[in-house]
Amino acid sequence: MTHDGSMKLDGKVALVTGSSSGIGLAVARSLAEAGAALVINSATSVVAGQEVAASLPQATYVQADVADDGACDALIEATLDRFGRLDVLVNNAGTTRLIAHEDLDAATDEIWRRIFDVNVLGAWRLIRAAAPSLRESGAGAVVNITSVAGLRPTGSSIPYAVSKAALNHLTVLLARVLGPQIRVNAVAPGLVDTPWTADWGAIHQMVGAETPLKRVAQPEDVAQAVLGLVRAGFVTGQVITVDGGYSLR
Repeated sequence: MTHDGSMKLDGKVALVTGSSSGIGLAVARSLAEAGAALVINSATSVVAGQEVAASLPQATYVQADVADDGACDALIEATLDRFGRLDVLVNNAGTTRLIAHEDLDAATDEIWRRIFDVNVLGAWRLIRAAAPSLRESGAGAVVNITSVAGLRPTGSSIPYAVSKAALNHLTVLLARVLGPQIRVNAVAPGLVDTPWTADWGAIHQMVGAETPLKRVAQPEDVAQAVLGLVRAGFVTGQVITVDGGYSLR
């Protein structure tokens, strides 16, 4: 992989978790358009994931719940069995629960554990399992999808926000120790128009009105930032906010 900012990704292999819809789907399509072969993944949306893989030039689908340690290892193994290499890992799979921040009792230990198992430990397990192959690539790239909720006191719940803050810090810590063969960065979106937020009409209107760029993000906006970080060969340890300037208000 060269460090030319306009480079193609021909011959490279990317794994995007949680890529059957929304942000993950947009990221997968963006990487495929740049020439990469793709591994599409989801925990439950098997048919949708298979359809996404079938729609791309070089792609396969692998079902795996990243909250499961063994499933993470199996996902990396399946990638290597299919394509023989791994150059790009995008940790997009995530989960949350809508809980008012002041409702402390609703944020149970069970909810905390599930959110951290997916959002933090899932990313950690996959990076750990993928590290040998990413090193072998010589220019491996990891991009973690976090959230502005990990940077500011906001988000769908306190457990979710704290998990994204942890993922942001994990990004920086791993960038420091995995170079020079592997770069680790993160993209922190604000509100994105996805199936998850489809019924948040009033929130979309409010955020769009107060954002300097006067709209909420589309999945393709996040994908563009991810692709930029994959291509940016001298950038590591960065958390890039993609919110149209909303956090400036």
